[in-house]
Amino acid sequence: MSPAPVVAGGQLTARQRLGFMAMIVGMFMSILDIQIVSASISEIQSGLSASPDEVAWVQTSYLIAEIVMIPLSGWLSRLLSTRVLFVVSAVGFSMFSAACASVSSLSGMVVFRALQGFIGGAMIPTVFATSFLLFSGQKRVQASVVIGLTATMAPTIGPTLGGWLTEQFSWHWLFLINVPVGLTIAAIVWTSLDIDKPNLALRRSFDAFGLFLMAGFLGSLEYVLEEGSRWDWFADDTIAFFGVFGTLCAIGFFWRMLTRADPLVELRTFRNLNFTLGCVFSLVLGLGLYGSVYLVPLFLGRVRQLDSLQIGEMMFITGATMLISAPIVGRLARVLDLRVMLAIGLSGFGAGIWWLGHLTLDSSFWELFWPQALRGASMMWVMLPVNQLALGTLPPAALKNGAGLYNLMRNMGGAIGLALINTVATARLAHHTLHLQEQVTWVRPAATLMMDKLTRAMTTAKAGDAHLAALKKVSLMVQAQALTLTYNDVLLLMALSFFVAVPATWLLAAPKPAAGGAEAH
Repeated sequence: MSPAPVVAGGQLTARQRLGFMAMIVGMFMSILDIQIVSASISEIQSGLSASPDEVAWVQTSYLIAEIVMIPLSGWLSRLLSTRVLFVVSAVGFSMFSAACASVSSLSGMVVFRALQGFIGGAMIPTVFATSFLLFSGQKRVQASVVIGLTATMAPTIGPTLGGWLTEQFSWHWLFLINVPVGLTIAAIVWTSLDIDKPNLALRRSFDAFGLFLMAGFLGSLEYVLEEGSRWDWFADDTIAFFGVFGTLCAIGFFWRMLTRADPLVELRTFRNLNFTLGCVFSLVLGLGLYGSVYLVPLFLGRVRQLDSLQIGEMMFITGATMLISAPIVGRLARVLDLRVMLAIGLSGFGAGIWWLGHLTLDSSFWELFWPQALRGASMMWVMLPVNQLALGTLPPAALKNGAGLYNLMRNMGGAIGLALINTVATARLAHHTLHLQEQVTWVRPAATLMMDKLTRAMTTAKAGDAHLAALKKVSLMVQAQALTLTYNDVLLLMALSFFVAVPATWLLAAPKPAAGGAEAH
């Protein structure tokens, strides 16, 4: 049964609204799968008989493939239509998810994860573009609230959900859970939404070489950022090769996209100052979003020695405050200047991370509650206005391409942020460890007193064993303190990036009220 076409600027039926919500669920799945495996890497490693370095490709392959698809989705959406592209993406995502659950080798897992990320990546920008084509005015704001909440909630709860599924069932269910959900949303979208028509004539101008250059550029960049800190950057031959290869592909890609009449990715969209600044803000948000989701569990696991469930409870604070703040932000968007909202959001997010950057060895639930709550609430103050300000000034014909580039920048922000975090953390950990070790010597009365106390406390062991055990205890204390100081340094640098971005909000122009749906049929 064919869905009723969406009339430009018209009232959506309940069935069409259901189709749009199904698209949001698909976007949630695609973003969720970036982080859902992170809490279960050790179980996947054991199941595939892989080394720690090898199993990292389970996540890296997905990210590289997804980051190539996101900017390509604009062209594919014009070629196939939004409905066809989304349904193909959802069905393919489900099929490759099932394949990931069935493999028994690392090579098979990496291939299927790459295919899962590539085809599933189209669901993310498609939803952003669709919201601007279907809705206008306050309804567009409400849709942006839901999309923003979904896009930021997915990476926040990904590790928690993944850890729970693995603990309750097995790591295979990280992928199997996608199958019924993906097929269901594909069926709903196919039978409920007809947003635009395909333009099959575009296939004649398909730029295969441009796609190769884009894949080489973005794939190499993602690989270097993901693996660089682990292998000492360009001291490693493989990292150096992909650095040079990616640079050459980047030069070719930009030249080709800017000189072709019908480019695969329309980079001229960046002539719009609002869109360009919005992409910068999206990059900063990606840095803070993915960086904090990465750092906080590291601290809780490595320093506080909490299990995955306890870490999940801590991380849920951010998600809960996002849910609470979303409707409030949606109402305030009716009366507040979006630029003011964005400035408040960036300041609040930065303040939350700065507050979080004062961790101690004893930091527990309530010490982390308020910083995480502030960060979660501020996230919606950033996501909603930046969506409107970046995409709201684009003409309808540029929305699909713009949505791909905009979402690409958020993912790139996460990749760049994680690379910087690992690089800075490595350097600062070495610095703090050396500094603390210099303080823990036999000439320091406090150090010798601590050793004596620990040795006496271990009275059940032999004297020599007790002394060695005390030395090991002191070493672990130094390591934990050095890690805590390192995480604080990185968090404070992350906070600085948000504070620096605040003044740029006044360069933005307020978007004019749009009719919406200008390209819908």
